[in-house]
Amino acid sequence: MEKENKNPKRERIIHFEDTPSKSLDEVNGSVEVPHNAGFWRTLAAYTGPGILVAVGYMDPGNWITSIAGGASFKYSLLSVILISSLIAMLLQAMAARLGIVTGKDLAQMTREHTGRVMGGFLWVVTELAIMATDVAEIIGSAIALKLLFNMPLIVGIIITTADVLILLLLMRLGFRKIEAVVATLVLVILLVFAYEVILAQPNVPELLKGYLPHADIVTNKSMLYLSLGIVGATVMPHDLFLGSSISQTRKIDRSKPDDVKRAIKFSTIDSNLQLTMAFIVNSLLLILGAALFFGTNSSLGRFVDLFNALSNSQIVGAIASPMLSMLFAIALLASGQSSTITGTLAGQIIMEGFIHLKMPLWAQRILTRLMSVTPVLIFAIYYHGNEAKIEGLLTFSQVFLSVALPFAVIPLVRYTSDKKIMGEFANHAWVKWLAWLISAVLIILNLYLIAQTLGFVK
Repeated sequence: MEKENKNPKRERIIHFEDTPSKSLDEVNGSVEVPHNAGFWRTLAAYTGPGILVAVGYMDPGNWITSIAGGASFKYSLLSVILISSLIAMLLQAMAARLGIVTGKDLAQMTREHTGRVMGGFLWVVTELAIMATDVAEIIGSAIALKLLFNMPLIVGIIITTADVLILLLLMRLGFRKIEAVVATLVLVILLVFAYEVILAQPNVPELLKGYLPHADIVTNKSMLYLSLGIVGATVMPHDLFLGSSISQTRKIDRSKPDDVKRAIKFSTIDSNLQLTMAFIVNSLLLILGAALFFGTNSSLGRFVDLFNALSNSQIVGAIASPMLSMLFAIALLASGQSSTITGTLAGQIIMEGFIHLKMPLWAQRILTRLMSVTPVLIFAIYYHGNEAKIEGLLTFSQVFLSVALPFAVIPLVRYTSDKKIMGEFANHAWVKWLAWLISAVLIILNLYLIAQTLGFVK
């Protein structure tokens, strides 16, 4: 516990605790939940954390891969999005279960079960993953500001630093306000892409057929590479840390098994419902790419390319208009903004959980944000705001996420399967072995993706 400082003049802004406090202490257990209430009223009380987690599964880092998948192979890779979403549902349900049962997040549990050296190593890897996640969000927000307001890219990157002030304000207003703001931003994304897909008039029977897996995904190297990119961009390591923490924002009595069971049940329903929305958004992105760009031989490797293509009648036909481009930019900004809120929260969880570092909230969140903004800003200045070069950072960010994924998934499966830690709430045998199988497949696919990205495999 934190020791009282007898000399206020020597009080430090930054200090370390021998033992961690509650995860996200200022909002832990802050949301009241009803007892003996009906299903829908109880679900409403537990609804919210799932949307914060789901944001990570539809952030700007997913956009290019999903749209490019549709543009290159039409609807064939919809099955990959479906499988990735089901994997995400299983892992996020396990993360929420860990937090609810133990009262600790994944970072705290990992640090508790590792030595000082290994704990420090895992903290560095996880911090790099947070930075890599933020890179896509910062780039997406900055480019959206440029597309909407013709703002210089470097200025847009600097403005994204102020996002942390919004989070500080929302935390003072209560955690439910954060959930409401993020839900609104996600709704904007969903409505924009639903509208654009309706205009594109996709072939519905062919679209539905795309959700059935087929052998070409494995035998076609180009299709396999994009499939790996979709999987790698979908399952985010920072979301597992985030989910294990914000599941504890609901007030429950852990001494009562029935309360714990209820919390697990409704948190899992919330998570699955919100991840279903993320699945729909990612599907819409791929469908949009297929309906508008398949067979056009258009270059769609950058956000700017997509923005320009949506207003080019020679590419997308009669529906092309500046409004479509503007809606795309608005959705991109909404995605970047919602992702930065959750990314900053995840950064705080990881910093406190791994190294027990305690700082005033404003200092901690500014530090977390600056750690992510600084490399992007340096890169932007070095390349004089060149968008193509800056967007090249997205590739490297996905490599970092692929490297970090096993360090989050393996501890999660291990801890939630351990009866000494979870008691009666440990994973059932079939869930445990399915989770280990999924973990092995994810690790192999991500290692293969890294090798391809770095040029070791052609």
